[in-house]
Amino acid sequence: MSTENETRLIEQLRGALKSRALVYAAMYEEIAAEFGADKAREICKRAIYKRGEAIAAVFAPHAPADLAGLKQTFLNFIPQGEQLFAPEVVQCNAQELEIQFHRCPLKEAWQEAGYEGATLENLCDIGGVVDYGTFEKAGFSIRSETWRSGREGCCRLHITPGPAA
Repeated sequence: MSTENETRLIEQLRGALKSRALVYAAMYEEIAAEFGADKAREICKRAIYKRGEAIAAVFAPHAPADLAGLKQTFLNFIPQGEQLFAPEVVQCNAQELEIQFHRCPLKEAWQEAGYEGATLENLCDIGGVVDYGTFEKAGFSIRSETWRSGREGCCRLHITPGPAA
């Protein structure tokens, strides 16, 4: 693929992810206006968790404890991961796969749209639930640290072996 075509593909992916981010924000705001912020968070998180579950099958063959295999499959699964998410594998051993994302097109889209502070933290927390759906359904345990004000980068995933089958 030519550099020009690759650049265009990356921009198209960035645009699709930006659209997804703005849909998340619009859904949250509409539900919050109708039912309150707490109910909106709950509903949005349930829906996004289910979306994560829908892609879990790709990672399930590595469950419950092949973290090295999971790492490779996951990093290869992220479209244009280096350019769009800049993942850094902090550690990968038998106990934990830890990945720090230094970029996130969703967070960047929310920032471009003017979201900041606690509102941006809330949207990152809601959007990050996709990882719980993905890895829990695949058979792993996960703890995610989503972006907070004053912190660099984006999400940090801590994935550990899941319950024995």
